[in-house]
Amino acid sequence: MDYYETSDQLLEPLLLCYDSLQSCGSGVLADGRLADLIRRVSTFGMVLMKLDLRQESGRHSEALDAITKYLDMGTYSEWDEEQKLDFLIKELKGKRPLVPPTIEVPPDVKEVLDTFKVAAELGSDSLGAYVISMASNASDVLAVELLQKDARLAVAGELGRPCPGGTLRVVPLFETVKDLREAGSVIRRLLSIDWYRDHVIKNHNGHQEVMVGYSDSGKDAGRFTAAWELYKAQEDVVAACNEYGIKITLFHGRGGSIGRGGGPTYLAIQSQPPGSVMGSLRSTEQGEMVQAKFGLPQMAVRQLEIYTTAVLLATLRPPQPPREQKWRNLMDDISNLSCRSYRSTVYENPEFLTYFHEATPQAELGFLNIGSRPTRRKSSGEIGQLRAIPWIFAWTQTRFVLPAWLGVGAGLKGVCDKGHTEDLRAMYREWPFFQSTVDLIEMVLGKADIPIAKHYDDVLVSESRRGLGAEMRRELVTTGNYVLQVTGHEKLSANNRSLRRLIESRLPYLNPMNILQVEILKRLRCDEDNHKLRDALLITINGIAAGMRNTG
Repeated sequence: MDYYETSDQLLEPLLLCYDSLQSCGSGVLADGRLADLIRRVSTFGMVLMKLDLRQESGRHSEALDAITKYLDMGTYSEWDEEQKLDFLIKELKGKRPLVPPTIEVPPDVKEVLDTFKVAAELGSDSLGAYVISMASNASDVLAVELLQKDARLAVAGELGRPCPGGTLRVVPLFETVKDLREAGSVIRRLLSIDWYRDHVIKNHNGHQEVMVGYSDSGKDAGRFTAAWELYKAQEDVVAACNEYGIKITLFHGRGGSIGRGGGPTYLAIQSQPPGSVMGSLRSTEQGEMVQAKFGLPQMAVRQLEIYTTAVLLATLRPPQPPREQKWRNLMDDISNLSCRSYRSTVYENPEFLTYFHEATPQAELGFLNIGSRPTRRKSSGEIGQLRAIPWIFAWTQTRFVLPAWLGVGAGLKGVCDKGHTEDLRAMYREWPFFQSTVDLIEMVLGKADIPIAKHYDDVLVSESRRGLGAEMRRELVTTGNYVLQVTGHEKLSANNRSLRRLIESRLPYLNPMNILQVEILKRLRCDEDNHKLRDALLITINGIAAGMRNTG
C-alpha cells in the first residue's frame, strides 16, 4: 500500500504492533506512546477535525436555474414551492445524473458545482455538515441533497468506484425573524416527505441538525425580539422532530457579542427551551472568543468542562418553561413594542444610516483587512446588506453598544406602564430564559458609556444629526432604569461585582484610546490615504476591542 486512505487502514498495523508487543511481554512499551497514537487515530481519524461547508440558499437556486434552463425545463427559481419539491423529489428518486458533463455555466454557478464535486471526492470522513444560510423553505434543503447526489454520481463515474465516506448531513440555517417563525413548519414539511425521512433514518441515524442564527435576527429586529423568536423557533423545531420520531441537534450560530447571541456559555445553555438539549448541542465560537476561551490548554479544558456540565444538566434536569400563558403573552407584548421601536430608528429613520457612518468607524473597518469576510454581502449602503459583525463591532468601538439594547427600554416601559412590573419580576426570578436575557442586557448597559458616545457625536457627527444621538442616549438611560425595575438591583451589574470591578479597572486604559480614536477618525476622514493614520486607527481598534472583550 502506497498510502493510507482511511483511519481503519492506519489502525490495522498500529494494532498489530500493539498486540505483538503485549504478547511478547513488552506491555510497558505498548501502553506508552503507541497506545497514545492509537487513541489519537481512533478519536481524530486522518483529518483531526471535520470542516463544515456553508453557502447561501440563493446560490443553489442560481445553480439549478442554470441546469433547468440548459435542459429546457424552465427557470427553477420562478416555480412555486410545490413545483420545486415535485421536481427535486423526482430527481432524488431517479438514478441518472442531472447535470450534463457538457454544460457551460457562469463562474458563480461553476464555483457552487465545483464545491459539491470536491465534497464528493472527500466525503463525510473529511467534511461534517453542509450549512445552508438564509434557508427559508423545504426546497432549500432538497436542492442541496440533489446537487450533492448528482456530484457523487459524477465523481463515482470518474473514479470507477463509489465515493469515499457518506453524504454530508444538510443543515438549514434560519436567520431572519421571518424565517425563524417558519422554521418549525419547514422542518415538518421536510419530514413529511417519505424520501427525505427515509434518507435521514438510513444515512444519518435518524438525526436532523438545525442551525439557528443569532446575528441577522438581532440586526433585523433587535436583541430582545431576536431572543424571544429564537426561543419559540427552537421549541417548534423540537416539537416537529418529536412528531416524526427524529432526533434533533440544535446548532447555535453565536458570536462573541451579546448582540450576536454571545455571553457566558453555562448561562446560555441552561436557559434553552426544555427538550432542546437532549445530550447534544453545537455552537460556534468566533473571533477573539476563540483565543479568550481556548488560547491556553488549561482554559480550553475548563471551557469543555463547562460545556459538558451544562449539556448534561440541561438534558437530565431541563430548565423550567414559562410558568403560565400570561408570561408568554407578556413576552409577545415586550417583543412587539421592542421590535417596533428598534426598526423605527434603524430602518425607518432616514437620518440613521448617515448618522451611523459618521458616529462610528464602520466605514473605515472595511479598509483595515481585519475580518474574515467583506463587511457587506452586496455592494449596497443599506443596513440590511451590512454583515452583523461590523454592525456590532462598530457600535462597540464607540462604547454605545446600541444593537444589544435598542428597543428593549420601549418594550419594558410599555408593559410596566400597564401595571405588569410585578409579573416581570416574577418572570425574572423563576424563568431561566427571561433572567439570562435581562442579565445579558444589563451587562451590556454596564459597559456602555454615555459621555464617550457623546464625544464621538460632538466631534464626528454633523450638527443637524446630533439630535438623533441625543435621543438614543436618552433611550439608553430609560432602558437602564426599566432593567433595574425588573431585576430589583440598585445599580447595573449589582449582582456581578467581579464584572463591575473588571470594567472599572479597564476605564483608565479604555477612555484615552477612545479619545485618540475620535481624533484619528477626524483626521483620517480628511486624509483617507494616510497609512500612518490607518495604522494608528487599527491600534486603537484592537485596544478598545481587548478592553470591551465580547465585541465580535
